[in-house]
Amino acid sequence: MFDFEAAVVEIERKVRKLIGENQRLRVEAEKANEQCRQLQEQVDKQNIVINNLKEENNNLKLGNTLTQKGDSVEIKLKINQLIRSIDKSLALINKTE
Repeated sequence: MFDFEAAVVEIERKVRKLIGENQRLRVEAEKANEQCRQLQEQVDKQNIVINNLKEENNNLKLGNTLTQKGDSVEIKLKINQLIRSIDKSLALINKTE
């Protein structure tokens, strides 16, 4: 015949095991979320560095253009492009803050 008391004890054991597993998975999920947040911060910082390097590159190109004999219209276009790039970089920096 079926032993109900043993079945209840077995069910309780399995429920406790499941609760423990649930708690362990929650801790793992919290760690993973924290790691994801840290990686996202790192990506944001790297994007800022990339934009700064692009801006520096544009400055160097502009400097080279200014040292060469060239049309003033071309120089004005490059300066406008640089200003737009700076505005985009500032917008990105303000967005991440």
